[in-house]
Amino acid sequence: MVTGMRGDRARSALAGTRFANLRWVAETGSTNRDVVELAAAGAADGLVLVADHQTAGRGRLDRSWVAPAGASLLLSVLVRPDVDPVDAPLLTVAMALAIVDAVTERNARALVKWPNDVMVDGDPIRKVAGVLAESVIDPRGSLAVVVGAGINVNWPTPLPPELEPLAGSATALNLEVGSTVDRVDLLVSVLANLDRRWGAVESGGGEGRRRLVAAARTVSATIGHRVRADLGSRSVEGTATDLDGRGDLIVVDDHGTRHAITAGDVIHLRPAP
Repeated sequence: MVTGMRGDRARSALAGTRFANLRWVAETGSTNRDVVELAAAGAADGLVLVADHQTAGRGRLDRSWVAPAGASLLLSVLVRPDVDPVDAPLLTVAMALAIVDAVTERNARALVKWPNDVMVDGDPIRKVAGVLAESVIDPRGSLAVVVGAGINVNWPTPLPPELEPLAGSATALNLEVGSTVDRVDLLVSVLANLDRRWGAVESGGGEGRRRLVAAARTVSATIGHRVRADLGSRSVEGTATDLDGRGDLIVVDDHGTRHAITAGDVIHLRPAP
């Protein structure tokens, strides 16, 4: 099936949702970079860009994203959130949960390693997807959030050399469910779940936000673990005990001091007891 036909099928399935304005391309440098540029130029809420391959894909902290052409689902969405701007970062939580929903629908158990990695449960847990959100202020002063996701969908077996180093820490959905996964169906599932989860935040006010964070708690791979949060100029080490009402990670250090981690690189130091 050619790229245009995949895009047509996805748009048809998403008709009536927030994310029906969808473009599917064979290759680009970075879907997030492209959509950030479109957002800055005033593009409308709900725009989706999907690529079969990225030549300059990246995750948090500008880490490169390894993705053989056609093996992953690479997408970015543009949301102009109808919430208090301080709640806009919850879009990362909503996207991670939407991916968890889609993975669960395919009979694999998924968890979220705070703040933005979706993991498949197991021993060890292994990364199947990552989320990256970026805020943009357009010329009118309007806030937009671009949320990108890279999902490992269909990895070849045996693994090619470029993926072998990831085998212990990452996986793909087809390896977990035992069969090839249709990327269009997966995309539709992710976006439909994102539409539902974020729509509930926008329409539900504080209660919608609380329900989103409560859902994140139930699938957290981080709560209960001893962690180190690297915050750039300093680090915090202790036990991750909770997510607060805005999705920040609560870490209690060895002196009993409570820290709310808004952003940072979190490393699990040992399994939860």
